[in-house]
Amino acid sequence: MPTWPLEEIQHLLEPTLAHMGYSIHALEQAGSGGRTLRITIDKPAGFISLDDCQRVSEVVGPLLDQADLIPGPYTLEVSSPGAERQLRDASDYERFLGRRVNVRYRSGSTEIALEGVLTGVDDAGITVMGRSKEPVRLGWAEIIAGRLVASLSP
Repeated sequence: MPTWPLEEIQHLLEPTLAHMGYSIHALEQAGSGGRTLRITIDKPAGFISLDDCQRVSEVVGPLLDQADLIPGPYTLEVSSPGAERQLRDASDYERFLGRRVNVRYRSGSTEIALEGVLTGVDDAGITVMGRSKEPVRLGWAEIIAGRLVASLSP
């Protein structure tokens, strides 16, 4: 399976997507035989709809074809990060301050999962109010992974 130049593809697409009001949340080569380009998009306010995905697909497809960065036929998939999106960096945590999160972190040699409301974010780490109603302070180096918890209420 030939590896595609994902960094070049991202640099090609970012300005156009930014102009449209979107950002690239993730970009990957996937699928059977690695012939699928999967682009996960995001926008600063609100969540991604099916119309957003279609709009981006209609613009990105011709850009990719014209740049000829992917040799041969491929499938383009444009999707949203989803309701339980991964929180990748401090800006993601800041954006979802006040929302319910699930954070896996390391305490010594033990891995712990914590679910609660994200109540604080700063340069040193995050604070989560868990079920015990006591704030849990986690440094960035302790955090293994974080994601939003889907909720039907706002």
